[in-house]
Formats: sequence, structure tokens, C-alpha cells
Amino acid sequence: MFRRHNVAARIFDRQISTVAPGTSVHHTRRFYENLVPNCTIYEVECPDHLYRKITEDGQYLICFSRNHQDLIVYRPTWLSYSCKEECNTNDLPQKAKRFESFFSQLYCVSLASSNELICKDFFLYMESNQFGLFATSTTQNHDAPVGGAVQGVPSIEKITFHLLRLEDGVVLDQKCFHNDFINLAHNMGVFLYDDLLAIVSIRYQTIHILQIRDFGNLVDIRAIGTFCREDDELFLNSSTQSMLSHEKGKLHQLPENPVENGLHQSEPSSDYCFLSGIKQRLLSFIFRGIWNEEPDQALRVQSLKKKFYFHFQDYVDLVIWKVQFLDRHHLLIKFGSVDGGVSRNADQHPAFFAVYNMETTEIAAFYQNTADELYLLFEQFCDHFHATARNSLYLNFISSHSNNMHAREQLRSAKNKASSSLQFVKKMLVSLPFSCQSQSPSPYFDQSLFRFDEKLISATDRHRQSTDHPIKFILRRPPNTLKFKIKTDKCSVLVI
Repeated sequence: MFRRHNVAARIFDRQISTVAPGTSVHHTRRFYENLVPNCTIYEVECPDHLYRKITEDGQYLICFSRNHQDLIVYRPTWLSYSCKEECNTNDLPQKAKRFESFFSQLYCVSLASSNELICKDFFLYMESNQFGLFATSTTQNHDAPVGGAVQGVPSIEKITFHLLRLEDGVVLDQKCFHNDFINLAHNMGVFLYDDLLAIVSIRYQTIHILQIRDFGNLVDIRAIGTFCREDDELFLNSSTQSMLSHEKGKLHQLPENPVENGLHQSEPSSDYCFLSGIKQRLLSFIFRGIWNEEPDQALRVQSLKKKFYFHFQDYVDLVIWKVQFLDRHHLLIKFGSVDGGVSRNADQHPAFFAVYNMETTEIAAFYQNTADELYLLFEQFCDHFHATARNSLYLNFISSHSNNMHAREQLRSAKNKASSSLQFVKKMLVSLPFSCQSQSPSPYFDQSLFRFDEKLISATDRHRQSTDHPIKFILRRPPNTLKFKIKTDKCSVLVI
């Protein structure tokens, strides 16, 4: 049966028919096949700011001043002008070429101190409370003393996270880290899930878990790294004191001149060297996995020698690169070399993934970045790696190869064309863990509605080179016509 797809027919169809349970949002998004940008206004007079993004709910435009000191927030005014028929820029008044005709400034807040700068690539939005998380930092110091930190990781004297209420720009709380290194570029070192915040200190190999309360407080929940449980440090300190007392008791029982008996006891040292708690759990998980592979005792010992002890130092040298929440209790942790942790391009470095249970402090799974098993999980359950807030109205509708047949066909086509299966798996898993809020939920990126060149534009938030050719958006459904084009010229506004 032929169906018309104009707006009037869609509204009438919505009134007389009932969609399948759980598909109402997807059905409603088809209206965007009719509501598309059809006019571009060029040479718009824009303020000289650094434009970060529009929040997913469309309420705020986030900008920073050119000197990286101030936060400027605008609110879109949305419907400003209309055309009778085909929209032509000549039909619009001259003030339509002004930025203020489409956005109204709410406030300008100074975030950075004199020696700090706003990180222009970092911003996280808490949709339920309309809170915004921003970061400021001083410059990097590559010659800072190690002092218990990982060798080769630069130091930043001060990193400050600012929690703002975006409605009025009030700073609700701040969290500071001193002489540390947190990767702020594209939210890589910070992950927000519901009201939980994970911050990765690469320099001190600690995952800080914080909670954002409804009143706007940043509350420390736990720190995972050197210790995994809250009482680990107390237990180790008490055990060390007991060992020292026991050693001193032995010394008092020795003869007055122990050298004559061939015994020389030095003063016991309190500087015991332990692997971090997270590293001990990782090593024990790897050991037990190899141990359980072989039922025969002789083969088990040989397997441990080849797979565990031979690579023991390599496992010890692994550092945490990146972390994301899978749910409120599980973290996906990416491990690798020190060079890969501070490099902007870590594609060529070997990497490992671990699933960590915060409640039991146990490693639940461990994979290398070439593991077929992890790739199959990624292919079939990609949406589970895009951990989003449970009450999010927008982020749950991002196209992926596990929920969209067109994206799935694209992935399988690329897999069939790959010359090496191992390299293809490695290339696909390099994006894990996903950076927080790195994808746009815009319906124009819904691959069940539109087809476009992902080399030129996609839902992923990353910089791309400008192109001279317009980016075309073509309908997925018959008659598969060109619906609109985007030219990546500067100072232009798309009008729907």
C-alpha cells in the first residue's frame, strides 16, 4: 500500500493508528524527514568566541572567550523568521544576518584565575538538573619531580572542575587536583553516568568516583587505585605495624653480639613496596584464568610460565588510560603503556581492557585489544558501551550497528573489505572506552532516516577538515531523494 509522507498525512496517520509498543519515539522522529534545513544564511555577524556545543536538549549554547578565561552561555530563540514559500535569503530582513537574531546571551561568568585557562574541549552536561561541568587548568610541566607518580607522565600544577547551574550561571561547587595529570581533551579523562562522575588521574593511577547531589555538591565516594576498599589503607598500616613489632621482638631475643654468631640484623625498614590494589586484582585474575585453563598439574605449570610469569613485568607496567561506566557498579578500564596514556594518538600502542566491579572490587573480565570475543560483544551489544543516563530523553536514540541495520551493513562491508581481520578488530576497539557525551543524538544523524558520508560528518563529536563539497543528506526510504545539503562555510546559520 502506497503511503504519502507529507506532514499532513503523517499527522493524520498518527491520529488514527497506534504504533507498536516501544516504538513511539522512533515513529515520531520520522517527522524530521519533512522538517529539514532548507536555507543557509551566510556571512552572519558572530561574536568572537570559541563555540563548544549546543546541549542535547537544545536549551543552551556553550561558548568560551578567546582568552580562555570566561564562560558565555546563550539560549537559542528558535523560530525567528518565516517564508511564504521557498525560503530565499533575499526575503529575510537584514537583521537575520546577526547572531543575536537567533541566540540571546544569558550571562558571562569568569571561571579561570590569572594562571589558569579554560579547557575548551571539555564540557559535560547533566540533563536532569541542567548542571554543566567545566574544567580549568594551568600549563603542563614535563620536568616535575616524580614523588610516587608514574614516570614519564607530565604534571599540571592545578586542575579545577567547576559545577555550574546553567540556568543562571551560579558556581555550585569546585573540585581541585594538584600536581596531577587528567586528560581533559574531548572529555577523555572524565565520565558522567547519571549522578556519578569518574575522573582518571593518569599520573597517580587513581580513579576518583564522585557523586553530584541534587543541590549541586561534588561528593567523594571512593578512590580506586592504590586501594580498592575504604579500609584497605587502615588494614595495611595495621599489618605493617604488627610486622615491625614482630621483627623488633626477634631482635631482642638475639645474643648481644650477633656478628660473632654469623648473624647481622639491620634495623627493619618501614618502606614496604606494594603493587596497587587494582594491579593486584588484575594480576590475580590473569593468574587464576590461566590456572583454570589446564586441569593437568604439569601442563598448568608450563602454561603459567609461558603466559603469566614470562609477561609478568609487562602486566606490572600497565597503566590506566581511560575509564567509562557500564552501569552504576561496573567500570570498563583501558590499560596500556605510559606513552599511550599521554599521547593524543594511541592507536599503535598495545592495549588491554578490564571490567571492574566497584562493589566487590573484583576484575570480572580481561581482554587484549585484538580479542575476537570482545569484538563480538562490541558488534552485537554496542549500545551497552554507550552508557547513558537512565532518564535521558535524547541520548538513547543514537544509531549504532547493534540497533540499526544500515549501520550494521556498513560495518560488515568494512569487515569484508579489511585485508587483516586482526587489524580490523584492533581498529574497531580503539574507540573503547567511549568518551562521555561524544555523540550527537540529532535525528539528522539517525541512519534509519538519512544517508550521508560519514567521512565528512557523523554523530561523533570530533574535529574534521572543512571541505569544498557540500555534505548531502539523502532519504533512506523511497524515493531516496536528496533532502538537504550542508556547506561547511564559516559564519553560516542553517534555517529550517
